[in-house]
Amino acid sequence: MNEIKDMSFETKCVHGAYKAESGQPQVLPIIQNTTYRYYNSEDVAELFDLESANFMYTRLGSPTVNALEEKMALLEGGSAGIAAASGMAASFITICNICQAGDHIISAANIYGGTHNLFGVSLKKLGIEITFINQDLPLKEILKAQRPETKAIFGETIGNPALSILDFDKFSKAAQTMGVPFIVDNTLASPALCRPIEHGADIVLHSTTKYADGHASCVGGVVVEAGTFDWSASGKFPGMVEPDESYHGLSFYNKFNETAFSVRLRAVMLRDFGCTMAPMNAYLTHQGLQTLHLRMERHSENALALAEYLQNHEMVDWVLYPGLKGDKYFELAEKYLPAGAGGVLCFGVKGGKAAGENFLSNLKLTSIVVHVGDIRTSVLHPASTTHRQLSEEEQIAGGIKPELIRVSVGLESIEDIKADFNQALKAVK
Repeated sequence: MNEIKDMSFETKCVHGAYKAESGQPQVLPIIQNTTYRYYNSEDVAELFDLESANFMYTRLGSPTVNALEEKMALLEGGSAGIAAASGMAASFITICNICQAGDHIISAANIYGGTHNLFGVSLKKLGIEITFINQDLPLKEILKAQRPETKAIFGETIGNPALSILDFDKFSKAAQTMGVPFIVDNTLASPALCRPIEHGADIVLHSTTKYADGHASCVGGVVVEAGTFDWSASGKFPGMVEPDESYHGLSFYNKFNETAFSVRLRAVMLRDFGCTMAPMNAYLTHQGLQTLHLRMERHSENALALAEYLQNHEMVDWVLYPGLKGDKYFELAEKYLPAGAGGVLCFGVKGGKAAGENFLSNLKLTSIVVHVGDIRTSVLHPASTTHRQLSEEEQIAGGIKPELIRVSVGLESIEDIKADFNQALKAVK
């Protein structure tokens, strides 16, 4: 499949990571089992010593899951990928792969509420400290957040739900100055619209539950490694460089180099935490990725059209969509997302939070669901749902106004979507 690497993104979506042998299934098979048979102990010993890339137990990998991992790495332009049970699991094992109690990470404040809570509450209980920053600060101000124990800097390509666009040049310079990896959650953009590794990211995360799957059929996450970070340069990452006692003194970076982070994710994080993606979910996500290029184009077109429509509606107070001219992040969107600004927009109904809640109850075609990135148009009130664990001050800092309504614009006829929003807005009392 090496020839696919030089082909267009669209072809990679359709053909990447799986090619049927003569007489074999044209579609990626679901290998639904737990373990793999061998005929001598030496072969199994090689598996446990990481001397073999074969499969031994589905908690650590399977042919179906491996195909998805390879496909996501191909689409993002990385050296390797590791699938996890969810996007949150992917974020958790990524941080734990390089951090321990006493360490510190810097994160943009404009991130998904679940990730904000993971960083600011759960990881803090494990002794990993977090500093949340305004991602629009100049580089010199971001660097002030650095500590000797800082191990990473984190941001989202498109902030969820603030729709802030990450300045990759600034964040990658900050990471390089600090000598730490630049980690990016690329869920809302997907590799169809932005490939963070091309802009300096060292590690890319996805909740594949969203656009990668695209049909609201399965939960999952993926971590993609760029393969370019020098884990030995700063002396900050002993787990990557120093001998690992559980693998007879093996050094992950010395042995695996450009895939060291991914190998350790599998060999240590999946081994110990067990947050494995099921083969069926990998199969469904792999299927979804085959149409990613088409879906993201339509999602972006519909979102821009709806944003422009709402911007001129008499019942709408304000609209946020980075693809709109005049939006605060329009120039960054033009720079980093030239193929489209994604399928999510936010707006506020005139009359504030109460009017917004009334609007939601009037919708007929559009779904109210705790989800984003589906082929069906859906809405949500983040302040009372996905971000309700945050204080009002934290919500405001993350770009979430009390009246903000998040819209995940689907693939229906844009005229039908606009008609549904119009009747719901006109029915607001």
